[in-house]
Amino acid sequence: MIAALTHFWDGLPALAQDVIWFAVLLLPALVTGFVVTRGYRPFGLVRAMLWRYRWTNALFVALIAISVGIGVGLIAQERGLRKGTARAAEKFDLVVAAPGSEVQMLLAAVYLQPVDVPLIDGETYAGIQDHENVSLAAPIAYGDSYRSSPVIGTTEQFVTHLAGELAEGRMFAALDEAVAGARVPLAVGDRFTPAHGVGDAAEHGAHEGYNLTVTGRMGLTGSPWDKALLVPVESVWAVHGLATGHAPERADRIGPPFDAEFFPGTPAVLVRAEQLWANYALRSEFTTERTMAFFPGAVLAGLHSMLGDVRQVMSVMAVLTQVLVTAGVLAGLVVLTRLYARRLALLRALGAPDRFVFSVVWSYAAFLIGAGAVLGILVGLAAVGAISRVVSARTDILVTATLGWPEFHLVAGFVSLTVILALTPAFMALSRNIITDLRA
Repeated sequence: MIAALTHFWDGLPALAQDVIWFAVLLLPALVTGFVVTRGYRPFGLVRAMLWRYRWTNALFVALIAISVGIGVGLIAQERGLRKGTARAAEKFDLVVAAPGSEVQMLLAAVYLQPVDVPLIDGETYAGIQDHENVSLAAPIAYGDSYRSSPVIGTTEQFVTHLAGELAEGRMFAALDEAVAGARVPLAVGDRFTPAHGVGDAAEHGAHEGYNLTVTGRMGLTGSPWDKALLVPVESVWAVHGLATGHAPERADRIGPPFDAEFFPGTPAVLVRAEQLWANYALRSEFTTERTMAFFPGAVLAGLHSMLGDVRQVMSVMAVLTQVLVTAGVLAGLVVLTRLYARRLALLRALGAPDRFVFSVVWSYAAFLIGAGAVLGILVGLAAVGAISRVVSARTDILVTATLGWPEFHLVAGFVSLTVILALTPAFMALSRNIITDLRA
């Protein structure tokens, strides 16, 4: 039986599974509401109670909405960041570097977080470049910057692979030319002088007199490369007084093939093969005592698996936070019912059944919770947009997070749990002494 149900569930479309799961999570709230209000019509009196203390009620709804909105917004943001980082790495099939930390090289070669690592020498690069299955072997050389933009040395083939056709201008064709990322604050035709180093450690003036001209601009890629300035790798070597990767008689040439004897070295090489199977073969072949080959996507998947654990923790914390906020609101409702104590006592003295009074108090609390949850989804939508803009600006990774079914599942579970907790103030309202409340 269980196997049959499991097979049936696995055969359902993802949307159907999400809808069913949402309904299951919301079902306890609906069942509780049906049982509590069955046979009575408390809603007219509830409407009057809501209007009588409308500003206090609005405050309680706002507290719940903010709690729900921030919770679902943060969880949705984690999923958006995961998609953004994956999108930024999708063009990097295989990266070859000197032996070390794959995570460190992932951050350096894909997300442009510079680190000090050994260089791949000319002989090693030649073995990569000349391999029969390699269709692209682009050096990635970093270390210089202009303001907040890293200056990256590479090849024309890499720029085309990364961004396709340029959105503006033309490709660099000389040592003193550069292609700007989509978000670099330089126009085609502008000139700049790179600084040695990146960030606060950059040495401005170290390359004084070495001016570069922007000849083109890439389209938006949604990655940190949108803030980069891409130059011929020979330019990076030349500005540091090194050979340009070509024999002296061809020193002004840019692009592959490079001469192993005059190849100064590069921190990383992007490798691409035409056939998918060849990438796996190349990874095995280029993993040696001298080189480390890895798939950025696989390393990123490992990091995402750890983020998955963090997501579960965040989900639990979000639920607990919302429950704590609602518990505080329910405590406030217990106090608020004291404002209605004389009216409720009058109802009971006139012969109203305890179940009717119970349904009135519970329905009142449940409405505040439900309204707060619905409004919280709207707050979450606004929070996701605001947080996405902040994260995109801080990481240079385009993050476009939206609320999805996981967030709606979280809200449904929250509503069910809290409306069950709302039975508490209803029970407490019935435990009050009628005579005492009438005399108050």
